[in-house]
Amino acid sequence: MRKYLNNKAALLVATLLLAGCVTVPDTVKGRSPVPQQDLLRVMNAPQLYVGQEARFGGKVVKVTNLNGRTRLEIATQPLDDTARPRLNAASVGRIWADINGFVDPVDVNNQMVTVVGTIRGSEKGEIGKASYNFVVVDVAGYQRWRLQQQVVMPMQPIDPWIWYGPGRHHPGFWGPGPWGNYYNSGPVQVQTILTE
Repeated sequence: MRKYLNNKAALLVATLLLAGCVTVPDTVKGRSPVPQQDLLRVMNAPQLYVGQEARFGGKVVKVTNLNGRTRLEIATQPLDDTARPRLNAASVGRIWADINGFVDPVDVNNQMVTVVGTIRGSEKGEIGKASYNFVVVDVAGYQRWRLQQQVVMPMQPIDPWIWYGPGRHHPGFWGPGPWGNYYNSGPVQVQTILTE
């Protein structure tokens, strides 16, 4: 029982350490500890959030180059703990993200991005022929994400017999492992993830 509890404690510590490794890239960290990420709340009363820092992300659906700045129209999606848009999540709404300087549309159009910056308010625009109130963000930093596919192999068989080395009160022995004979013959999975 003691060994079982020690294994559980070690697993808990490892999980906490790995969770601590989850970080937001410096390009979209921002100045405030928790930038606003709830677009629906901002859309309902944009005047209350003017001047606050926000972080939004999603797919760039339109790029407009203006004099001295580039405007990205982003179909936003919820962000995960690392500020990456959650793939396959439904769009929460659209924003206009204004970046100082020229950004080539070839580099960002139809790409996944996260932006951080100050909320300027809202402006009327259109999606197709429908009028729409866009939340406007003055971008301080942005991160373009790359789609990458990775292969996830099923768990392989584990030998059910394991050597328990000598301890304080026993000389050591061969015996069944605490996990039993785990085997998953399921198919190989391909996952799509976002990387920097």
